[in-house]
Amino acid sequence: MSVVRVLIADDQPLIRSGLRALLESVTDVDIVGEAADGQRAVEMARALVPDVILMDLRMPVLDGVGAIGQLRADDTTARIGILVLTTFDTDQNVIAALQAGANGFLGKSTDHEELTQAVRRVASGRSSLSAGATDTVVEHLTTTARQLRSNQGASPDDLRMAATLTSREREVATLVARGLNNSAIAESLFISPLTAKTHVNRAMSKMQVRDRAQLVVAVIRAGLLDD
Repeated sequence: MSVVRVLIADDQPLIRSGLRALLESVTDVDIVGEAADGQRAVEMARALVPDVILMDLRMPVLDGVGAIGQLRADDTTARIGILVLTTFDTDQNVIAALQAGANGFLGKSTDHEELTQAVRRVASGRSSLSAGATDTVVEHLTTTARQLRSNQGASPDDLRMAATLTSREREVATLVARGLNNSAIAESLFISPLTAKTHVNRAMSKMQVRDRAQLVVAVIRAGLLDD
């Protein structure tokens, strides 16, 4: 099992020490450094090139969003996984962090297991959003995609990919676009959460997207919610 090298960036010493204690108890995670402000986080990331940065948003000198922007603009750090960890679960913070290039978003009240899994997911190149962040992103993307569809209409590629969906995959994909998680989809369709997850994954594959947020855009762009 490969070890995930993590840099912690937070201006509160107690938060940093708490995160270090939690993650150092995991055998496949190695804390390589701590930064107390965004600018220091950027400097340390350039020097250490960790696999994942746990990034607070509210920090002195340079805030988390600004730090993420600098990291993404630098070839040395552009591919580092960035997991935002904050107490502020508001629309503006979620969207700003993701637009800057964050790979995931977790509240600081997250438990040990959720934090560990999120670090692993981001290290492997996947995204990781808390339930609250997912709701915010889905709502934002729904509005944006509807505006895009209104202005441009569905492209031939959108329609072609949508046509490959089975009726069940189409049904599940539209429920994702309406903001339902796998458990809620399973309850709505009287199927198991595992079956719901399978249908979501197949829909993402057929629509050629990487995650649920992109699936929302693809579904709306293809006009599936208009049916």
